[in-house]
Amino acid sequence: MKIKAVIWQEDGVWCGSVPALPGCHTWGDSYEHLLEMLQDAIQGWLEVASEREELEPDKQLVELSL
Repeated sequence: MKIKAVIWQEDGVWCGSVPALPGCHTWGDSYEHLLEMLQDAIQGWLEVASEREELEPDKQLVELSL
């Protein structure tokens, strides 16, 4: 699975947002930390979406290693 994220640095903090997942934003102290946090944020977003059954009935959620 490939997913795009927008990343930028603001006031010495690395910030990231995933446009395909509304509300999926995070930050990190370094670029590497941000990448770890983005992976956690994406996985968390998908878990919450599946728990709330926000996916359409004809679609399914599968777990993939990133």
